[in-house]
Amino acid sequence: MDVVITYVNGLDPVWQQQYSRATCQPALAKRYRDWGLLPYLLRGIERYMPFVDRVFLVVSGESQVPAWADTGKLGIVYHRDIIPESFLPTFNSTTIELFLHRIPGLSEEFVYFNDDFYPVAPMERTDFFRDGKIVMHFARHILASGMYKKQTRQSDRLARLAAGTGKACAFVRPQHTCTPMLRSCNEEVYAKIKMPLERSITMLRTNGNANQYVYPDYLYYTGRVIDRPLPTQHCSMAVCSADRIAAHVLRPSKSIICINDVSMSDDKQADMRQKLHRAFEMRFPDKSRFEK
Repeated sequence: MDVVITYVNGLDPVWQQQYSRATCQPALAKRYRDWGLLPYLLRGIERYMPFVDRVFLVVSGESQVPAWADTGKLGIVYHRDIIPESFLPTFNSTTIELFLHRIPGLSEEFVYFNDDFYPVAPMERTDFFRDGKIVMHFARHILASGMYKKQTRQSDRLARLAAGTGKACAFVRPQHTCTPMLRSCNEEVYAKIKMPLERSITMLRTNGNANQYVYPDYLYYTGRVIDRPLPTQHCSMAVCSADRIAAHVLRPSKSIICINDVSMSDDKQADMRQKLHRAFEMRFPDKSRFEK
């Protein structure tokens, strides 16, 4: 079983130049801001997910590879390695997610992490996969307000198309946590709905994008899901103080913590960054094998 992480450092001047040249606009800080917490995600995987074989870090190019990364042990994957040239450059995470199964040498079972999810308590392989099925909770929705829900509905619609289940008023939404995936399933889905899936791809996020949920949704509709939630603590910086998030890191009640970025003042961001780094360093003081 492998882990795949998508990562962007919005402070990288090379990346900033590419973004401005391609989009004619500055990058949205909260979407592309790097909090410097990626090492702790890797340390959490090593400590609490010892059953993981390899970890792949997906980045846009060479300038995005962290200087501290041991590239002999951390698999570095560039967008150009997996995404067709016609869709590059891209600054849209939903586009990147659709092509993760193309990573050379990727195992059949893999777990996809956004870089704001952190393992903070012990987990088992069976928390993600059992008997050739993925383990994940799904909720049903009727209304789709906001870009995220609209992308979720679009993903459900395409998954139904691939599964041949027909249209429905309600749509399913996988639990917002790290996502277990089956590489062969992703390949199967992409081949079945290649044209409508590719029509949904854009350089920047839009309501009409499909996201990675198209793959677990397909497994849901084809009977390859064990519906059980992975204990995940969600902390939005809009409502959770730095001290409260730090407390969840140091004394976790769930296996995974998700820390969602929001727009904030420079002073608040500096305070938040300092307290989070202190908490993670207390929890994970030792380097992982993925660091120099």
